[in-house]
Amino acid sequence: MTSGVVCSEPTLVLSKIDTITQNFFMKLLPNSFRALVIGSSGTIGAAFFDLLKNNPLCSEVIGIHRHSEFPIDYQDFQTIESCANALTARAPFQLIINAVGVLHTSKWMPEKKLDDLHADQLMELMRINAIGPALTIRYFSKLLDPHNSIMVTLSAKVGSIEDNRLGGWYSYRSSKAALNMLIKTASIELTRTKPNTALIAMHPGTVNSRLSKPFRGEQIGRPANQAATEMFEVIKNLERKDSGNFISYSGERLPW
Repeated sequence: MTSGVVCSEPTLVLSKIDTITQNFFMKLLPNSFRALVIGSSGTIGAAFFDLLKNNPLCSEVIGIHRHSEFPIDYQDFQTIESCANALTARAPFQLIINAVGVLHTSKWMPEKKLDDLHADQLMELMRINAIGPALTIRYFSKLLDPHNSIMVTLSAKVGSIEDNRLGGWYSYRSSKAALNMLIKTASIELTRTKPNTALIAMHPGTVNSRLSKPFRGEQIGRPANQAATEMFEVIKNLERKDSGNFISYSGERLPW
């Protein structure tokens, strides 16, 4: 009798370890999911919205942008909280994709040299590429399904400090590097508060869009629907262990 009890304890412990291990490597996106696309009026955001709308496993997809029913505008940070609050009744979401970002504006183009650096440009790109997405994670992470969910924020490979070999593009590189740090830091906190949620920074690659047009995007890029399809193939296979990673559209882990 005693030996039987002794044997059952390690068996129980091993069973618990197996369960934890299985959950750790389990795909997070369920077979039926609801999605939210932030920045759905942009080229990549619209492609994601259309892709998910036509995906039979996606029971509902909601798109939000500056002119949607519940607007979100990174020039007005209050809209981030108010938009999240307005969508609370429609939560939870198993997938949130943030496709908002800016490389250049009518006033600014990426810097080629140090003498091109301007404080206003740095602050504007930080506002849209880092601060806005960080506040979005703060408020919209509350809408994620605690059982299984993924939040993907589009970043850029040029935000990698280790991979920076060409220089230039000071504001854009810095804003995306800041975004990557914010995502990584938030993912550590969510590991404790929402262990079945993954926060991901994703590099979409070069896409034919307004953002890439001045940089031969039409020649070297690919259609937005192809990019969205490639990224979704990666997203649907994400696991808990992937949270806090910087991942490309091909599934490659990128250096910070």
